[in-house]
Amino acid sequence: MSVRKIKDGVYAVGVNHWDRKLFDEIIPLPNGTSYNSYLIIGSEHTALIDTVDPALTDEFLRNLQEFKDLRIDYVISEHAEQDHSGSIPKVLEVFKDAKVVTNEKCKELLMEHLLIPEDKFIVVKDYEKLSLGNKTLQFILTPWVHWPETMSTYLEEDKILFTCDFFGSHYATSELYAENSEIVLEGAKRYYAEIMMPFRNFIKSNINKISKFDFEIIAPSHGPMWNDPKFIVNAYSDWISDKVSNTVLILYTSMHGSTKAAVEVLYNALVEKGIKVVPFNLVSADIGEIAIFLVDAATVIFAFPTVLTGPHPLGANITYFANAIRPKVKYAAVITSYGWGGMTVKWVKDHIGNLKAELLDEIEIKGLPKDKDIERLKALADKIEDVHKKLGIL
Repeated sequence: MSVRKIKDGVYAVGVNHWDRKLFDEIIPLPNGTSYNSYLIIGSEHTALIDTVDPALTDEFLRNLQEFKDLRIDYVISEHAEQDHSGSIPKVLEVFKDAKVVTNEKCKELLMEHLLIPEDKFIVVKDYEKLSLGNKTLQFILTPWVHWPETMSTYLEEDKILFTCDFFGSHYATSELYAENSEIVLEGAKRYYAEIMMPFRNFIKSNINKISKFDFEIIAPSHGPMWNDPKFIVNAYSDWISDKVSNTVLILYTSMHGSTKAAVEVLYNALVEKGIKVVPFNLVSADIGEIAIFLVDAATVIFAFPTVLTGPHPLGANITYFANAIRPKVKYAAVITSYGWGGMTVKWVKDHIGNLKAELLDEIEIKGLPKDKDIERLKALADKIEDVHKKLGIL
């Protein structure tokens, strides 16, 4: 990614990671990602907001070399995770007089993770300002989006809000702004679902906090910037609300066809009732797509066979993941098939406490579904219809 001018004295200097396919060794990246960094050149001082992942430090430093006789006085660190902070040590080597400006909690983490000496820091508090001469930065603590130390930075004169991971999207693009908003929105929703969703209540208070500022651009540290900030703020407000959709998400896998046969019975019964059903075969499913549907789905079904005395490993994995990201689903059910015995239902029930969902049924089927099993699956569809109607979504 080349250097691009945003406004007078304000530049995007980050890099795209076009071919990165996995994040945190968990999250698929169908559109790559970017590590956004912003250079603000004031009349008296220059500040760099965030850096890039260490894998692309050299490209990042080449971007900074495009500015003749550049002096960096301040490196603003909004978040200590290495995809944004990892190049700070190299920046400090090149710009030896630069100081790292951040909050106390972030300072502690940067010292632990990157071994930055304590004397290189300037610690700021909530709403504190820093003058660059003709440009003024104000720091806003926005914790738990998605780490405890995260903060945002407001550039007063240019009405730009730099938010790091907040409002970001794993989306590599040559476009500076989210011109194709719907495509970028899907990337932003995937990003929210996988990273932000466990912290919905914190996000609510942080949205209220930033809403007091008059900003025309949101500049996150992943994905394009938002020059229509209401678009992404409204999307977040919807995602963090308690509203759910008339959707049943079925997370399943099948070893010998028995669980799949049960899923098909339930699927058909639900579709006949006008309920949207989204099945994911865990063998080939993109965990990011699952997370996207977990943002809004009213009901989730865990359906997988028993292996020895517990859940199929793919089932255990998705159960753990769903529980960890804490979606707002209202209802759940467990379906398992088994050969001679097992504890799958109990295991799943013990591992979905974070969902806060009402368990509608737990169906154990020995071998292929029999008439009594089919009737019970259809009865589960009836229950789902009833509760969706009570929610007013069907």
